[in-house]
Amino acid sequence: MVKWSRLFNWDGHDRRLHIHDEFEALLPTSRESFPPSPIPAKEVTKVALRLKFQIERVIPCELEEDKIIKPHSEIITQAVVDTAKEAGGEEYRSCVVYCLLVVKKWFKTQAVKEIWDADLHNGRAIAAETIAKHIIEDEEDMTYLLQEVLLKRYSILIDGEDSTPSNAIERAVDMHALRVIGSSGYQRCISYLWRGWIIQDDDDPSRFIDYKQKTNTNYWVHFDPDRMRVPMYQNALQITISFAFLALYTGAINTINPSGDLDFVEGLLYIFTLGFVCDEIAKLWKVGRYYISFWNVFNSTLYALLTVSFITRMVALTHSRGHPSREHYNELSYNFLAFSAPMFWMRLMLYLDTFRFFGAMLVVLKVMMKESLIFFALLVVILIGFLQAFVGMDLADDELKDTGFVIQAMLNAIMQSPEFDGFDQFAPPFGIILYYIFTFIIMVVLLNILIALYNSAYEDITENALDEYMALFSQKTMQFVRAPDENVFIAPFNLIELLFLVLPFEWWLPKHQYERLNDIIMGIIYSPLLLVTAYIETKQAYKVRSNRRRGEEDEDQVEEWEQLPDECDFETDGWEKRVEASKPNVEFDAATLEVRKLREEVLELRRLLEGLKGVGESEWGKDTMKESQLGESSENRGRKNT
Repeated sequence: MVKWSRLFNWDGHDRRLHIHDEFEALLPTSRESFPPSPIPAKEVTKVALRLKFQIERVIPCELEEDKIIKPHSEIITQAVVDTAKEAGGEEYRSCVVYCLLVVKKWFKTQAVKEIWDADLHNGRAIAAETIAKHIIEDEEDMTYLLQEVLLKRYSILIDGEDSTPSNAIERAVDMHALRVIGSSGYQRCISYLWRGWIIQDDDDPSRFIDYKQKTNTNYWVHFDPDRMRVPMYQNALQITISFAFLALYTGAINTINPSGDLDFVEGLLYIFTLGFVCDEIAKLWKVGRYYISFWNVFNSTLYALLTVSFITRMVALTHSRGHPSREHYNELSYNFLAFSAPMFWMRLMLYLDTFRFFGAMLVVLKVMMKESLIFFALLVVILIGFLQAFVGMDLADDELKDTGFVIQAMLNAIMQSPEFDGFDQFAPPFGIILYYIFTFIIMVVLLNILIALYNSAYEDITENALDEYMALFSQKTMQFVRAPDENVFIAPFNLIELLFLVLPFEWWLPKHQYERLNDIIMGIIYSPLLLVTAYIETKQAYKVRSNRRRGEEDEDQVEEWEQLPDECDFETDGWEKRVEASKPNVEFDAATLEVRKLREEVLELRRLLEGLKGVGESEWGKDTMKESQLGESSENRGRKNT
């Protein structure tokens, strides 16, 4: 793609974004869009099978999860981790982490199919993930870890065919592998992707490379529209647009036009809505049903309400001023607009999930919604059964006359406000008895089950709040990295792309000219934001240069406790030796340490006894020799006398 910087002879760099076509993936692609795996899929599968064989021997029976994942585990020892590293040999060792995630998926599948051994297979899956975490954290070569282990895409054989290439980063996000996601190396990789310090290679999309201009302090080099593909900048723009969308809605709902005409603010509101609707339709068309999630349904509901409001407003405008129908449809339009106000504010949480507070809260809400499916499944069955009973009682006199009353009373019971008045006269005594039973089941049984499910979900999430937040942040980053568009037109700017680029030019304009035109338009649209991002990246370039001169990592920042590096020499003043002598051994518990100490003392006692035994045998040998020599000399003297 021709870049904005190239139009002015500036040096820049771009990347071609990619996508993943697994069921959990965000956007689809064809198999031909990926180059083949750098390691033959057959060899990758062999490495995965070796690792599966090893884990089956390491975890031969059901074990408690804490024994597997605890630090300095007696099960996942350093020897086990070192053996796993050797599964691919020297040639294929870069795919070991990817293969461990594949093995985790295999064990999870086995746990579903072999329910009688589910705990065993789940334990093995945990072991595979734990080994992968240790391998990532033990790797000291960051370039190798990021480029080869985490970001390079590999394939395995499935039914004799190569699977779609994917990398360990994508696998961990799709499988919700919290332990791998929470490792330091993984989070550093996500941080680099989020900042745009790692991008895809133009020549080989399967490779990720460092952003070459990271240390360039030229301001205009960073004024590049292709940098809008950076997840951090896209997220900032989406948050800005969301607040602008909310501001337009606030202005529209607070400035009602009695005449029913559309003003400028309300027109912009509906234009923004059209852009969001087109974006959702495009993604749903590309992805299919796997794109549907809670937030997609939530946003689609909001856009549907706004669309209905707009349509009713158009219907109102078809009538003349002062006409009753115009006033009726105009009022109905504003009612739909006002009804959507809570959804506008709740929608902000979708774009604020990169902040830790909102991110953890969204994870809790997401899990609670999943847990509530059990409640609603039971509720629907019970509602249908009791409703059929009440309708049958109502039909006893061949006339339906109390159905509305029954439905309202049942809904009030669900909302913990039952109404018993009226059931005394409803098919006595069956109606009131049945309603008491229904109220008891709903308010005492089902609602308490829902509370227990919510409480369990909240405890599970809060115990792993940090890991869950890191998983959410990683997923957010991968949503941007997996985006299929080479030209980033975020809604509602996608309308500009659709109306002024795709429809009039894409079908006939040569590719290189069309790409140049896209860069010019993107540069104009995003120029206010690019002025800010170029300034930020220029400051980062100075910081990276300073860190490299000091021999530190690119993202390193000097903290308060690091500002006197040459003033303290703990080895020279003896402080290091005193600390080493007094520090506790946290690798083993107190009982194990005492047993080891006792063992050393027993061994020392054994050595002493063996030494004493050796000395005793030596003395006994000398005495025996002396006695034999005395005997021989006495015999010789006797012979002489004879």
